[in-house]
Amino acid sequence: GTKELDEKVSNVLRLIFRTSMDPHKPFGSLGSPEHGQAGRQIGEEGIVLLQNNGNVLPIDLNKTKKIAVIGENAIKMMTVGGGSSSLKVKYEISPLDGLKSRVGSKAEVVYARGYVGDPTGEYNGVKTGQDLKDNRSEDELLAEALQAAKDADYVIFFGGLNKSNHQDCEDSDRASLGLPYAQDRVISELAKVNKNLIVVNISGNAVAMPWVNEVPAIVQGWFLGSEAGTALASVLVGDANPSGKLPFTFPAKLEDVGAHKLGEYPGNKEELAQSKHRGDTINEIYREDIFVGYRWADKEKIKPLFPFGHGLSYTTFVYGKPSADKKTMTADDTISFTVNVKNTGTREGQEVVQLYISDKKSSLPRPVKELKAFQKVRLAPGEEKEVTLTVDKKALSFFDDGKHEWVAEPGKFEAVIGSSSRDIRGIVSFELK
Repeated sequence: GTKELDEKVSNVLRLIFRTSMDPHKPFGSLGSPEHGQAGRQIGEEGIVLLQNNGNVLPIDLNKTKKIAVIGENAIKMMTVGGGSSSLKVKYEISPLDGLKSRVGSKAEVVYARGYVGDPTGEYNGVKTGQDLKDNRSEDELLAEALQAAKDADYVIFFGGLNKSNHQDCEDSDRASLGLPYAQDRVISELAKVNKNLIVVNISGNAVAMPWVNEVPAIVQGWFLGSEAGTALASVLVGDANPSGKLPFTFPAKLEDVGAHKLGEYPGNKEELAQSKHRGDTINEIYREDIFVGYRWADKEKIKPLFPFGHGLSYTTFVYGKPSADKKTMTADDTISFTVNVKNTGTREGQEVVQLYISDKKSSLPRPVKELKAFQKVRLAPGEEKEVTLTVDKKALSFFDDGKHEWVAEPGKFEAVIGSSSRDIRGIVSFELK
């Protein structure tokens, strides 16, 4: 016992000596303007342009007199709540404020609530200080929103989820894949009165979008912290060219998810019926095995709402034919794949080149393909760059539960180069000896 205790105490003391007792320690800073600037840039880079039919985005402020902003998430603070993601921040710029300060006197920005979700703003004693109470009916809120939207040059709907229970929150499951608070109705009605509708989904999770074909522009806005409103405004008016890619699949419907298709969520029905009180164990069997996310969609040939790795830009990228530095590799070797990417549009942008590996024949079931490398490349209009992605044996391996080890089986493989998991730009075959 004493030996372990001494070790633990030594670890703590060592850290103290290396940090707070260091006489040459430089002065740091907390919540500085530089931190805010970093937060803004990270936000801008992470925002994903999901859809942009008719190039509605970016908003051209030179041709805009009035912008209508609709939705509770345009004004609701999102740093408080959600479980361990709850924060006590120095400040938080809302999407509405961010847009207003960026637009300035160039155009009129009007706001209508559109829907009321959760007016509270407190979690674990941290209060947002916002009072979002609103007792109007759904119909009254909708009528006001449509009135504001119908003669606007652009309508931006900020909706999605929030950090409340049954939303993007730790201790309770989502109530549905669909948007809460009757937002679908508001979005569909807005689409009828204004053709320049932009929906910004504020969430950390996928949501169903039954109105996807009625809405020209859709942006995934995540929870972006202190500079949320600044970063979103920057992308919406085109100061920043969006370059984020989806880190998970947006399914069209819940049945398109393996766990829901095969499972008995949230647990076995009979066991649930018998379980009378808390403390009972409910068994959830993961019947989808390793086929989660895009691996399931690929295997079942399901068309997602938006695929893993998807993200559009305000410019266009053309890929050349990819090549490999060798035809065959050995287990102690690496293999590199090279592809030329050219910005064929009129503005600077960034593209994330993705490399998936496909094992053509294996002793155990494997996904159709798996992401093994990616690289973000910045290109000026007309500029072309060579992107090289290198992988080793690890990228070809799978875990064999019988042998209880990672295995790379010799045979034929394919390197699949894409702009998303479903937007494939080229394939290179190679062999592992």
